[in-house]
Amino acid sequence: MELLNKKLLTMLQSDFPITNRPYADLGEQLGIKEEEVIKRISQLKEEGFIRRIGGVFDSRKLGYYSTLCALQVPEEQVAKVADTINALPEVTHNYIRNHAYNMWFTLIGPSKEHVEKKIEEIQQEVGAERMMNLPAVNFFKVNVKFNL
Repeated sequence: MELLNKKLLTMLQSDFPITNRPYADLGEQLGIKEEEVIKRISQLKEEGFIRRIGGVFDSRKLGYYSTLCALQVPEEQVAKVADTINALPEVTHNYIRNHAYNMWFTLIGPSKEHVEKKIEEIQQEVGAERMMNLPAVNFFKVNVKFNL
């Protein structure tokens, strides 16, 4: 990867300017034009290096409740169940793991009651006989920055 793209990715991770023209500001710091920043970001998205650019909020401070869920899904139903889970606006992440509980996802909602109700709905909709609800007890780290 080009050094300039590495610098841009590093800046996008934690030094994104909150201004009227953030791409122009990034370009100024990198010594390139705003249009070039936008072009490079588009390329990096197409290549899969960037999934999204957006704010990250502390949902707990905003009054939301979240939990980690684990489902036991028969191999032949994984794609169908994943589509169902991924369609829910309350789901932020969904992973397949090599484990008896092979589908793990995070669920977030405006209250504990909302999340618990959504878990019941998911169980019924996907026909899950075995599902774990694993709410966090303590938060230790919720940030990552890759050194490029």
